[in-house]
Amino acid sequence: MTTLRRSLTLLWPLALALAVLVTSCTPDAGEAAPKGANAAKPAAPAAPAAPATTSADPCGDLKSLVCLALGERSEACYAYTVTTATLPAPACAAAVGQADAVVKALKAQRAACQELETKLCADVGPETDTCAQVKEQTPEIPNDKCKEMMEHYADVLDSLKAMEARNKPLAPEAVARLTAGAAPSFGPADAKVTIVAFSDFQCPYCAEAGKVTSALHEKYKDKVRFVFRHFPLPFHPNALRAAQASLAAEVQGKFWAFHDLMFANQEKLDRDGLLALAKQAGLNPDALAKALDAGTHKAAVEADIALGKDVNVEGTPTFYLNGALVPNPTDLDAVAAQIDAALAK
Repeated sequence: MTTLRRSLTLLWPLALALAVLVTSCTPDAGEAAPKGANAAKPAAPAAPAAPATTSADPCGDLKSLVCLALGERSEACYAYTVTTATLPAPACAAAVGQADAVVKALKAQRAACQELETKLCADVGPETDTCAQVKEQTPEIPNDKCKEMMEHYADVLDSLKAMEARNKPLAPEAVARLTAGAAPSFGPADAKVTIVAFSDFQCPYCAEAGKVTSALHEKYKDKVRFVFRHFPLPFHPNALRAAQASLAAEVQGKFWAFHDLMFANQEKLDRDGLLALAKQAGLNPDALAKALDAGTHKAAVEADIALGKDVNVEGTPTFYLNGALVPNPTDLDAVAAQIDAALAK
């Protein structure tokens, strides 16, 4: 999973914290606090008369003990990493001497988080990907948030069950709908692996996924088919226009060149900027302007949006590989590994 980028609140409980689209543009996207920002910094114990350890770095030892016991990504590990940087060595030495009691107290504070993890995995299924994500991300959740989530457990569980349903591979008939028609694509129609991307030309994460797309084309040549679908988000004012412009470029046989230029120049997607980029891509800008003004390709873009909603697309980029959701389409190595596994079957 990717690093958490969203706030953990009662309105967005664990489901959004764990969502596959965490590195994505969504209508609900927000800035998360820096990791560990909610961590309570434990008060420094009183310095003893003599050190309780002979280590040359008792503060480093204390941090290592806590992080090893509770996990490198835990709230306690972060808090002790920060705190031990300012504690005097005798204070750390005294705490190291009471390490068992310190760790026991910290684990007791995490009781609500442990209960949350156990209950969620039992209810969504211990073998599910969602359970694996719960186990991965729960250590990062502050203690007070775990308590709040337990108080609203039914809502949290419903959200995770909905996410689990979205993450299941699409039915064959849905996959057939995604790959049908004349959407921009590269690779042979009978390729063993087909990737369908829902994207937004104004979404910065989609620009990263666009680089992955180009790299995949170079790496796999005719082994993979890639189909591009439009999903311009309503809070991106230029995205719908850019999507229509790309289909006008497709008519002129230059969709992918224009695709790359728009992602590389997301600040230039107003009408004048699109026409300038069209000229740069070797397109006929007058023909593109005519198509934009007439709304020639608007219905096709809207059909893609409806198709995306039918298969539970909520943000961009969203990639499906042979109907299976791609967890992080901005990570070339991760996508390539999923492709290699599919090719090996």
